[in-house]
Amino acid sequence: MPEPSEALAAPPPPPGAAGAAEATETQPAPPPPAPGARRSVTARATLAGTVVSLLLVAAIVLGSRLLRDFDSALLPYAVATVFLAFGVAYRYTVWVSAPGARRLFKKGFGSFFSADNFRKAPTALPRMIATYLGFQKFLGARSRGRWAAHQLIFWGCLLAAAITFPLTWGWFTFTSDSGAGPGYEMRIWGYKVIGFNALNVLGWLMFHGLDIAAVLVIPGASYFLWRRMKDRGAITGQRFAYDLLPLICLIVISVTGLLLTFSSIFLHGGGYEFLAILHMVSVVFTLIYIPFGKFFHIVQRPAAVGMQLFKYTARQDEQVFACKRCGEPIDTTPYVENLRGTMQDLKLDFNAFVEYCPRCKRVLRGNAYLTHVKKGFK
Repeated sequence: MPEPSEALAAPPPPPGAAGAAEATETQPAPPPPAPGARRSVTARATLAGTVVSLLLVAAIVLGSRLLRDFDSALLPYAVATVFLAFGVAYRYTVWVSAPGARRLFKKGFGSFFSADNFRKAPTALPRMIATYLGFQKFLGARSRGRWAAHQLIFWGCLLAAAITFPLTWGWFTFTSDSGAGPGYEMRIWGYKVIGFNALNVLGWLMFHGLDIAAVLVIPGASYFLWRRMKDRGAITGQRFAYDLLPLICLIVISVTGLLLTFSSIFLHGGGYEFLAILHMVSVVFTLIYIPFGKFFHIVQRPAAVGMQLFKYTARQDEQVFACKRCGEPIDTTPYVENLRGTMQDLKLDFNAFVEYCPRCKRVLRGNAYLTHVKKGFK
């Protein structure tokens, strides 16, 4: 591994040779995989998507008691969730097939299910799930406004998914002996879970859970939409389909859902059919869009919890890697070694630079530029 003096004498590394601690730099694209490798990844991803979607279809049939509890009016939503399952499994398989993601995936989930890590820090995993996945405290360090808006979207979408998916699949049913209430029973897979009165607070919460989710999502998504129209940093690199469309979809779904309730209560069902179709189209489009847009990070995030645990346990063992030039801590030693291995897998020939902190990398590149490039322009 070259020392700092050798790195100074070497030609300047390509822009973006930074390691894990320098997230603002972009690494150059790795060599494209061979056609056979691409076909192999595509075949595995297609097989994974097919298996997962077939398992979901079987779960819908069995969970709805051979479709006895399945509501045919919700068929478009159920079909969209099957496409969602295929897309998520397909893209996840493609994602973990890349060398860098594969290493992170193995290390992350290895730490996630490690009995040794549990013995060392039994409370670390539930604490990270709560703080990293649930309350996402890392966002609060960037901006309190962004953290609050993200929390509104997260909990609103989580509530909506917890209600919508089981209802769509026929797993949840609400039945009334009288046919018109107010006494109802909620059943899961045909088994009674709870009985409630539709006219009391519990009944109102049961039948208006999606309205509550919409009230949470609208201000959160509106904040991010406003920010992307006003913030110069956000405007510079944003793309409509990737950054703006997801927010618009969330707002449309939430607004049309609230309008359905408004129509049924205050307009005696006026315009309900049109709103129901518009709501259905927006939901189905969003579900199909999730695996191929920005929302895919929702699926990736649990793997990041494992990586955070991987780094946390290394810090507990005092395995901190110091910069070879200035001695400042960079990251944990196992994480730096993992990054070096990834760069070797990608055949990137500047993996020595992972041993330097961001500041020292900039100094080394600057000195290399002055030594090997600028001297030719006297």
